[in-house]
Amino acid sequence: MRSEQVRELSIEGAWTFTPAVHADERGAFLEWYKAGPATAAAGHPLRLAQANCSVSRRGVLRGVHFADVPPGQAKYVTCVSGEILDVVVDLRVGSPAFGRWESVPLDDRSRRGLYIAEGLGHAFMALSDEATVVYLCSEPYAPAREHGIHPLDPELGIAWPEGVDPLLSPKDAAAPTLAEARAAGLLPHHAECLAHYDKLRGT
Repeated sequence: MRSEQVRELSIEGAWTFTPAVHADERGAFLEWYKAGPATAAAGHPLRLAQANCSVSRRGVLRGVHFADVPPGQAKYVTCVSGEILDVVVDLRVGSPAFGRWESVPLDDRSRRGLYIAEGLGHAFMALSDEATVVYLCSEPYAPAREHGIHPLDPELGIAWPEGVDPLLSPKDAAAPTLAEARAAGLLPHHAECLAHYDKLRGT
């Protein structure tokens, strides 16, 4: 029987969790989120303030979204139906990985989950005819603290799948580029994020 697998991404503050799926002729059972492994990875528990469910048709592209730090908004994301390409972007000014992104496929076969710390950008594209994504959030939605970066910004250069026409909301389509957001002072700072993580860890 396969046990849960935890993998840290190349971007500090992001991990994938691939659960053990117990399947038989009746169907399948899995523990799609476990506090223990997530707490061990992040160094503190994920405070649950809100749970979101997003249903998207093929090609829908949501993000890149992030929130002011503090308090920011950590997320634990999984795709319960269909398939998406999930992307984490380091938007923390001063981070060694600033501007870098990493993509992770999430689907209803691997049942993989993705933990995204405060200060990181998050986006995804639906690749199946319909995809249902659920995610746990450490803070409730607060419009005044929420921001976005255009997901097709050439400077970011995110490699979205070829052959899929991206469909953006008007808000995401009007989002600034990374350079514009930095010039406007919208981006979180790496040092402030590290201090926030330490506070959450009680150190």
